[in-house]
Amino acid sequence: MQAIFKNVKGDRLIWAIVTLLAILSFLPVYSAASNLAYKGGTGNTFAFFIKHFMHLFLGFVIMYGVHKIPYRYFRGLSLVMIPIVLVLLGLTMMQGTTIQGANASRWIRIPIVGMSFQTSTLAAVVIMVYVARYMSKVKDKVIAFKESILPLWMPVFLVLALILPSNFSTAAIIFLMVLILVFLGGYPIRYLGVILGSGLVCLVLFVMIAKLTTGPLNVKVVTWENRIKNYSNNEDTEADYQIEKAKIAIASGEIWGMGPGKSRQKNFLPQSSSDFIFAIVIEEYGLLGGFLIMILYMWLLFRIVIVAQKSDTIFGKLLVLGVGLPIVFQALINMAVAVELFPVTGQTLPLISSGGTSIWMTCLALGIILSVSAKRDEIKEQEINEDDPLEVLSETI
Repeated sequence: MQAIFKNVKGDRLIWAIVTLLAILSFLPVYSAASNLAYKGGTGNTFAFFIKHFMHLFLGFVIMYGVHKIPYRYFRGLSLVMIPIVLVLLGLTMMQGTTIQGANASRWIRIPIVGMSFQTSTLAAVVIMVYVARYMSKVKDKVIAFKESILPLWMPVFLVLALILPSNFSTAAIIFLMVLILVFLGGYPIRYLGVILGSGLVCLVLFVMIAKLTTGPLNVKVVTWENRIKNYSNNEDTEADYQIEKAKIAIASGEIWGMGPGKSRQKNFLPQSSSDFIFAIVIEEYGLLGGFLIMILYMWLLFRIVIVAQKSDTIFGKLLVLGVGLPIVFQALINMAVAVELFPVTGQTLPLISSGGTSIWMTCLALGIILSVSAKRDEIKEQEINEDDPLEVLSETI
């Protein structure tokens, strides 16, 4: 055990927060999985517990492996990964998967291992690393808008164009996070206005073209419109059904909660172990449990900002913010949806919700953050050793 802790580098508080979030996820997922188990006809809830454990275990293996890689290598890897991600997104879209007539091509099947992989989550991490690389490259230089279109915005818009037809919320989050990152990187605000306007124009054109068709894209766009209208007008739909059950769960939890495994709404919420896991947490552990989860995410955000501030390079700073902010932002969106502050988006609660790809990509991003933090610790140790006369004397002898 000591050997393991000795090889763990980076910000120890981030390790602690992530580990605590993972531990806290087991009981809610195990409890909420009963709905899926009995709907599947097996009634074996323990199988979902084991599955969640394996997802988290592999996620921590990814995080540990990635945090051992010097973060400067991610600069070049992002260039290599962009075309790979575009190919994967293209293959995912070509599958033509539909659910109730709507485009739902989000996962790609890996035949060798018999698993599904959500390519948009990988694309989100890769594109943020790529943008961090570009902005660090042009830091303290005069940025010409025309010169930034091809190297910066073309890959971003290609990724968004391939994700948008099947997953509007993910595409919107990526676009917003990219805008925030380039703003923090010093990209001129007047150019950001042009990019934002161009993005809105592209979205409007996509909606208009989709509505002229009669296929899955049309159904998907109509679903988007209905969610927004129903959210504004409080009309009864399937999405509102989920929100109402989530609010009942939150109200039932009160301050102290109903106790582990005693949730009633888990039997009615279709996505009780993923999209609406936060409602189950509050129902079983009360507002205190919900606030604990929120505090942990806010603490994680604080540590991310600290790691970014202490990084020794501009690329390191932007890299940490680029892959770290989306984790907390996604968590806030998930919690906001559960209390009806936001329309239903389908975003999971990072490290808490069940789901392999989401956990793995979150751990990948956290591994990158820890890699930057580990480099800072290494430099600090070197500075201490250089200032220690006994260390210098021992090296001389």
